[in-house]
Amino acid sequence: MSQIKPKTTRKRLSFMSTVLITGASKGIGRSCATLLHDRGHEVIGLARNPANGEFPGEFHCVDLLDRKALDSILKTLCASKPITGLVNNAGIVGAQPLSEINLETMDEVFQVNLGAATQCAQHCSSTMKQQGVGSIVNISSELVLGLPNRTAYTSSKAALISATRTWALELSRNNITVNAIAPGPVNTEFFTRNNPPGSSERKRKIDRIPMGRFAEPADIAKTVAFFLSEDARYITGQTLFVDGGSSLASSALF
Repeated sequence: MSQIKPKTTRKRLSFMSTVLITGASKGIGRSCATLLHDRGHEVIGLARNPANGEFPGEFHCVDLLDRKALDSILKTLCASKPITGLVNNAGIVGAQPLSEINLETMDEVFQVNLGAATQCAQHCSSTMKQQGVGSIVNISSELVLGLPNRTAYTSSKAALISATRTWALELSRNNITVNAIAPGPVNTEFFTRNNPPGSSERKRKIDRIPMGRFAEPADIAKTVAFFLSEDARYITGQTLFVDGGSSLASSALF
């Protein structure tokens, strides 16, 4: 006699979920938007600058340094959209050696890299609680391990990893997962502009990567898609280094 399996009441993160992505106009954020759209998600993108070409979803220009403007658009979106996914991808660098750190610049880096991520998580987690399910993915960086002249960037990204663990503890009872991804060098337009092909700096960085190549934005986007999927519903509070093994190298990061 066949056994009748009991029905489960636990909600699942639908393939057709609505995902909010910051820094969505280019690079990793744009790749995430394209991949998630292609996989059936409804995508909402936020970025300071307009997206080039046709964006694969709904797009809004907002300066993440402007807390009031960001708060306003988040209130509007979360009141009208059943958001169950959030990708905190936006980030700025603010490179300065310790002796020359401008605290105003440092404040700006922290506002975009941690403050805006926190604002998005506050608003979106409230909506996720109403939906009974959700997933937050924070894009940190391999450079949390240290790099000269990056005090603001590395410390803000390290704080984002700490926040990931804290939010995971707070939200797990609401069926909301929170995880972080720490990419190594990614072959974006910004990276290529600062590390042009043929340059000694580019060679030095690729020589550190055991797999012998830089990540493509799609490599990070696929990891984001995994954390947003049903397959990752029992994973929370984790940081995954997606770096081709460069964080395992014995050589220093500089």
